[in-house]
Amino acid sequence: MGEIWQGLQAAFWLVVTLDPDLVEITLRSLQVTLCAVAIACAIGMPLGSWLAIQRFRYRRAVIALLNALMGLPPVVVGLVVYLLLSRAGPFGALNLLFSPTAMIIAQVIIVTPLVASISHQAVRELWSDYHDLLISLNASKRQRMTTLLVDARRALLMAALAGFGRAIGEVGAIMIVGGNIDHVSRVLTTAIALETSKGNFALALGLGFVLIGLAIAVSFASHALSRTEREGRW
Repeated sequence: MGEIWQGLQAAFWLVVTLDPDLVEITLRSLQVTLCAVAIACAIGMPLGSWLAIQRFRYRRAVIALLNALMGLPPVVVGLVVYLLLSRAGPFGALNLLFSPTAMIIAQVIIVTPLVASISHQAVRELWSDYHDLLISLNASKRQRMTTLLVDARRALLMAALAGFGRAIGEVGAIMIVGGNIDHVSRVLTTAIALETSKGNFALALGLGFVLIGLAIAVSFASHALSRTEREGRW
């Protein structure tokens, strides 16, 4: 029990004094995750909106596939990205493996279906209300999508926060394609796993505190947005 208490004290001190290793790993995690979420939103939000207003033959199958991809195992994503970026893969010449770029690619694949699915649900509800008005105004598909995306901005921000929450805590795919290389591709989750295996519980707990803090911040932000959206509807 004494060792655990000492570890907690040391971890708290690392956070308070802004330990350089802890700050570096945290900043890299935020850089990778924010880039991945931004790209996933740029892809997923227009895709979800397009699926909400567009009608085509296999639309339901595409939506079902999109929802199924939300549960895509991260380790499988990591394996596929690894094979694509390895020397024997089609993109091996780019030398992206074991770099932050490879980690961003893996996280984009993981997060995009989640963002697209939430965006689709939000825009679909608005489309049922706006359908007659936008049709009567003879709005183009692009104008319809823009109008719906702007009006659903709170729900879309919640989708982005959900994507951030999933990406920041991901370890399987990141470990495979990033390699957990010190000062290059080491992020919060992979560093926690490594430091725990080394017995360096102080740094592992410090990183854990930061990760929990980010998760709590995202949870509070999502709750606040959800509450604001409900009040706005009323």
